[in-house]
Amino acid sequence: MTDDVRHDPTDGDEVHVLLGWLKFHRRAAAEKCDGVSAVDLIRNGLGGTSMSLLGLIRHLTEMERVYAVFAIGGVDLTFSYGPYDEGGPDGDFDNLTVEMVEPSLAAWRAECAAADAVLAGTSPDDVGRGNHRSVRWNLVKLMQEYARHNGHADLIRQSIDGATGE
Repeated sequence: MTDDVRHDPTDGDEVHVLLGWLKFHRRAAAEKCDGVSAVDLIRNGLGGTSMSLLGLIRHLTEMERVYAVFAIGGVDLTFSYGPYDEGGPDGDFDNLTVEMVEPSLAAWRAECAAADAVLAGTSPDDVGRGNHRSVRWNLVKLMQEYARHNGHADLIRQSIDGATGE
């Protein structure tokens, strides 16, 4: 696909549209981190929240795992940043250091690649082996996570250097 993050994905069949919007949102998340120092990537406190750009990327790593790699592919559901059944996803966001920046970005890219490998050759009507919901349902849920958190990332990035946009 040659869709650009600054533009909506091109129209087409359902698979092309779904994967185009996923690619769009992934690129938007990546662009929020581009050119930001490691110190600013872990900076939080916007409105008293523990959210940071890096925390959001770490959370999206988990969402790629939950709604694609596990849900569709059926692999074991293990979390990179802590168990969600013991108080929520705070491991994504809390106690971040600059030393975590590169490994966390690499983990996100790897999880996106694993998700893409799982999605290859599936159709929207296929049923996921992990959560037994359709590929369509899981992709829409994953895109919803990106859309919601890209909005958070936009506010955080604007507070860092004034940059706005997708």
